[in-house]
Amino acid sequence: MAGRNWGKRIGMTLGAAVVLGGLVFVALRSGPMAPIRVMAQEVRVAPIVESVFGIGTVEARRAYAVGPTVPGRVLRVNVDVGDAVHAGQVLAEMDPVDLEARMASAQAAMARADHAVDAAAAQVRDVEARVRLTGRNLQRYEQLLGQRLVSPSDAEGRKQDSDAAKAGLQAAQASLAAARSDQARSRADHEALQKQRANLVLVAPVDGVITARDAESGTTLVAGQSVLRLVDPASLWVRTRIDQARGGTVTEGQAASIVLRGRPGEPHAGEVARVEWLADSVTEERLAHVRFHTLPERVSIGELAEVTLRLGAAEQALVIPNAALKNEGGRLGVWRLDGEGRVAYQPVETGLRALDGAVQVTAGLARGDLVVTHSERELRPDDAVRVADALTGR
Repeated sequence: MAGRNWGKRIGMTLGAAVVLGGLVFVALRSGPMAPIRVMAQEVRVAPIVESVFGIGTVEARRAYAVGPTVPGRVLRVNVDVGDAVHAGQVLAEMDPVDLEARMASAQAAMARADHAVDAAAAQVRDVEARVRLTGRNLQRYEQLLGQRLVSPSDAEGRKQDSDAAKAGLQAAQASLAAARSDQARSRADHEALQKQRANLVLVAPVDGVITARDAESGTTLVAGQSVLRLVDPASLWVRTRIDQARGGTVTEGQAASIVLRGRPGEPHAGEVARVEWLADSVTEERLAHVRFHTLPERVSIGELAEVTLRLGAAEQALVIPNAALKNEGGRLGVWRLDGEGRVAYQPVETGLRALDGAVQVTAGLARGDLVVTHSERELRPDDAVRVADALTGR
């Protein structure tokens, strides 16, 4: 009987030991005392390219609206949408209405003014001759008066003739000035009508392509209303929207790769031509204009494009995934594993950042260091960890 009780006690003791051992195993494996499961990656040396990605639309930097400078009616339109035109080519004409008659009247008025100037100039020459004659007569009579050969009244009469001739000269000169003023005014009126006539012929300001035909023959337009619109194809660029978080490093002259939405497999080289001062505060985006090095064929205005800007590159860089970076106490760093399965927070300095999430480390780590990328819970210094391939499951 005693032997059986003793055996029973031993069995119970062994069972309790097994249970206790199981509890300890579970506590150390998955309980609060268990190492924290983490995913880790080695610091490696690799080339890295920092880029920023944006979406944009193809636009024309230089676009022109061609139309009359005065109200009128369209006489004819010589081109259509899609036509290539050269600078100076006649695109359309406006109806002159009564302009030809007004120009003929202005021409006649200018001729009359020319004749009036000629007549006034001839009158001035005639009066100048009389002034010279009366002046010589007055001089001779004054000499004769000094010799007492003529009476004072005769000398006084010659002086009056001289004064009258001088007054007549002043009047003739004033008439000539007035005639010349009328001549200048008539010429100015005629030139204004000529310019107005020239403005009725609408010509292309630059080499370009017609993008819109806003009026047809017979349409009445107000001053400044466009008949045609055209763009300079050489001025096409992509108006690109870039996340403000990355847009601060975008500057003019940076290389770009442009992929048009209609041709996804054809990247086109370009560069940043201009960065706008004003950003979009609603979408938190910055605007940059990217021009093509070589304009693609059959590109259309308004077409969407994907733009990748190259900000910098390094051939041999210490690289870690962006997921490894943390911010503890205002310091940027990583959780680095030591050789005993514990972690320590290591501050780092970073450089280039690639679109695939790779980050260049410029200080704080060495090649081959093991850094935590993900953990099943928040880490603290000297925590025990266990590297796993995944955080799901056991």
